[in-house]
Amino acid sequence: MDIEVGGISGLILLVLDVWAIVKVTQSSASTGNKVLWIVIILILPLVGLILWFFLGPRERIT
Repeated sequence: MDIEVGGISGLILLVLDVWAIVKVTQSSASTGNKVLWIVIILILPLVGLILWFFLGPRERIT
């Protein structure tokens, strides 16, 4: 099975991945967790983004 993302959908995925990485770095999670989430998002862009959305570190609301 060969999944290829290109064109506008690839651009949208890239923007969402960059946004997710920025949000991970701004979170209050430990450095190890941040690195782990960034690696997951970089290695598995679509799956990593979905996993981060549901399971990733959240911002603290103060």
